Amino acid sequence: MMVSMRAMILAAGRGERMRPLTDHMPKPLLPVADKPLIVWHIEALARAGFEDIVINHAYLGEQIEQALGDGSRWGVKLHYSPEGQALETAGGIAYALHLLGNAPFLVVNGDVFCHMDFAQMRLNVPDLAHLVMVPNPAQHPQGDFGLKAQRVSEQEGERLTFSGVGVYHPDLFKSIVRGESAKLAPLLRLAMQQGLVSGEKFTGTWHDIGTPQRLQEINTLLDTQVIKNPD
Repeated sequence: MMVSMRAMILAAGRGERMRPLTDHMPKPLLPVADKPLIVWHIEALARAGFEDIVINHAYLGEQIEQALGDGSRWGVKLHYSPEGQALETAGGIAYALHLLGNAPFLVVNGDVFCHMDFAQMRLNVPDLAHLVMVPNPAQHPQGDFGLKAQRVSEQEGERLTFSGVGVYHPDLFKSIVRGESAKLAPLLRLAMQQGLVSGEKFTGTWHDIGTPQRLQEINTLLDTQVIKNPD
């Protein structure tokens, strides 16, 4: 199965909360069950039929390119977007738009671990974004946005946490000058005010791998098979 949509994995963060593990290794290459965290995403995208995957990087980015190569071992084509200095989420996506094309594309945060079926994710006209929302984890009890009738807003609906997985239309980023740093949340909030953000609630396996403790926890869950490999 081939998916015409392109995908992007965000891998440019410094990983300050992961120190000292990230002092000499970029966070996406930290091992989860003896496999780099980012490889879990590449494998899931390959299973879903994605053929072209863009990966942005900044801190120790050359290690990412050396470790992953051209993607042929997973049956995909990897395209790299080196930023030099990290441009934040929206800035990094805007910087890579020339690699992502003019159609909607899927974006996955490189520092989450999840078992999602990426092949099922779509963006409906005229929406600018579709967000996958998850129940609020212990470290983020207040959530991010509300979800009601598959629409995302700041106020209405069940309060949930943005998973870091979304489908976006390139027009969401048209206000950003290529190469400037920009956060994603303000763009999403503006689109929400215009009623242009859809969403879904995901209750399967999802973990934010933001600290050494949470990395150890996910490895323990996989080692004891509390969480099973989707393969």
